[in-house]
Amino acid sequence: MDDKKTGGPGGPAGAAPAAGDAARLRGLRRMKFVATGLLILVTLGYALSTWAEHSGAGGWAGYLAAAFEAGMVGALADWFAVTALFRHPLGLPVPHTAIIPTKKDQLGQSLGDFVGENFLAEDVVRARLRSVALAHRLGQWLSRPANVDRVTAELATALRGGLTVLRDADVQAVIGEAVTRRAGQAEISPGLGRLLERTVAAGGHHRVVDLLCAQAHEWLEKHRDSVLSAVEGGAPGWTPRFVDRRVGERVYRELLRFAAEMRDSPDHPARAALDRFLTDFAGQLQHDPETRAKVERLKGEFLHRPEVQELIAAAWANVRVMILTAAADERSALRRRAHGAILGVGARLSADAGLREKLDGWVIDAALHVVSGYRNEITALITDTVASWDARTTSRRIELHIGRDLQFIRINGTVIGSLAGLLIHTATQAAGG
Repeated sequence: MDDKKTGGPGGPAGAAPAAGDAARLRGLRRMKFVATGLLILVTLGYALSTWAEHSGAGGWAGYLAAAFEAGMVGALADWFAVTALFRHPLGLPVPHTAIIPTKKDQLGQSLGDFVGENFLAEDVVRARLRSVALAHRLGQWLSRPANVDRVTAELATALRGGLTVLRDADVQAVIGEAVTRRAGQAEISPGLGRLLERTVAAGGHHRVVDLLCAQAHEWLEKHRDSVLSAVEGGAPGWTPRFVDRRVGERVYRELLRFAAEMRDSPDHPARAALDRFLTDFAGQLQHDPETRAKVERLKGEFLHRPEVQELIAAAWANVRVMILTAAADERSALRRRAHGAILGVGARLSADAGLREKLDGWVIDAALHVVSGYRNEITALITDTVASWDARTTSRRIELHIGRDLQFIRINGTVIGSLAGLLIHTATQAAGG
């Protein structure tokens, strides 16, 4: 009735309703027109039937007048009741009217309490989740290859999107800092000592020694002049050059023979001496504080070298490209493995009742943890949101959503009132007759 004053249910005075609410607004106005038109119709009917009764038209006019009068009263009463929900009827501050705007916060609190008690109660959540049989449904859904294809594609898209959003510089900085910090916190000397000790005890270093001996002998064969020059260059200046040459050749032959013997003889004394050295060094790495401190200093210097940080950055760039390429290729090993793993999960869930029970239990426990720990926060979201709404706007928004259905109350009140008035008048006439 007073939509003109309030600007209608769509918004403030003069404001156009939101595009999504246009259909609701049209439906509300249409039903208001029907209900108000019916009130006008019974009012005119009451006036005409009353005039006809006073004009001697006959007893039928009294029956119609009673029916129209009761319908008019019912229509007015229901109009008042419906309007009182959203505003003061005719702008008059009648007590217990404009219920929604004046009681908005209490309604929000009641709604929050209702949700908390009837939807977030632990027994309700437990029973509902148990009846859903989430694990069984998930297993059946993942058992179909088409669904697994969809999941795999979505995961690949999400992976590509995540890697695209991430800035390489930020990731490289985080990885570099994490690797450096983690490596700096862990002392590596004892671990290296134990590894070296086990390697020497098992003879695992022999192949490395063989390789070194072979390479040393090969280098000596190819660089004879370099050895001779080194020996001659270290000789005193007063010795004749032919003597330096003879000494150099003798030293070279001894070095070549020594390298050949070490290469060809696994039981060479030098090899045994190397084994003892490595065993002693392994013990020092584990138990000698000075050696351990030196190793830690070397480790720190190594980790903070620019070359190491560049290596970490390059490794991330290569891994990123590899993952992006694999995620985009439907035939890549990554996509195939992911597809097979998801399909396997679906098959296991479909066949293994124990696994389904365990998964359902995890879901229920997690949901109950959230409900029990955050019930007040969840209900507060409702109450605080309602409390933050503007009272008049809230009233108009609610009317926009349910007002059309409420207009049927006015229509029913008019019709039922008319029938009731007719029955009462009929009963009165019968009793008096």
